[in-house]
Amino acid sequence: MRQEAILACAECKNRNYNTAKNKTNTTGKLEMKKYCKKCKKHTTHKEIK
Repeated sequence: MRQEAILACAECKNRNYNTAKNKTNTTGKLEMKKYCKKCKKHTTHKEIK
């Protein structure tokens, strides 16, 4: 079953991306390197509630 996840920048806390994850395969929180428009660089984005 897929679940919607919102990714926020670890540095500025700006919510930039929406994605879906498979809850049975990925039990922890997602963490990806993505481009942040506010910071204007690639930063770590973490899943938030």
